[in-house]
Amino acid sequence: MRFHPNDHLTIAEVSRRTGVSASALHFYERKGLILAARDTGNRRLFSRHMLRRISLIIVAKRLGIPLADVAEVFARLPTDQAPTHDDWQRVSRTWKRQLEERRRVLENLEHELTGCIGCGCLSMKACLLLNPDDALRDEGPGPVRLRDEGPDRTVRRRRRPDRSQDSP
Repeated sequence: MRFHPNDHLTIAEVSRRTGVSASALHFYERKGLILAARDTGNRRLFSRHMLRRISLIIVAKRLGIPLADVAEVFARLPTDQAPTHDDWQRVSRTWKRQLEERRRVLENLEHELTGCIGCGCLSMKACLLLNPDDALRDEGPGPVRLRDEGPDRTVRRRRRPDRSQDSP
C-alpha cells in the first residue's frame, strides 16, 4: 500500500509511529513546530509529512539544538505540503553550520579545561583563571578570560607581572 505525504494520521498514530507522547505533540503544536488539522469530532489530524518534522525535532534535541532554533528553521518550510528535498537540504546546511560552530567551541573549551586541570595551578604565569588581587572584578562575573567572544572566539590574555607566589 502506497501512502501519500498528505494523508492524515490521528495523534495516537503519530505518537505510536514517532515514540513521542501525545502531550509532547501538543506542546510542539503550540510552539508552531508541527501543525494539525481538526476533523468534525475536533480530533487532531496530522499530515503524514509531519512525521519527518517530528523526527527532526527528536534529532535536534539529541544534538542539543534548542527548540527555538528548530522553530526558526521550520518557519521556512511549508506546512501545507511535504517539504521538498531542497527544503530539507537548506535545513540540513543551517544545522551543519551550527554544529560545526558548537564543535569548535567545545574543542576550545576542552583544550582550556585540559590545560587548567593538567596544570594543577603550578603555572601561575599561564593560567587563564589566575586573577591576582581581583584585578578583573569590574569585567564581570566568572572566569572572564574564558568567555566566548563570538565567532572568532578570542580569549583575552593579559600580560601580568610574575606573581608565582600568589594563589588563585
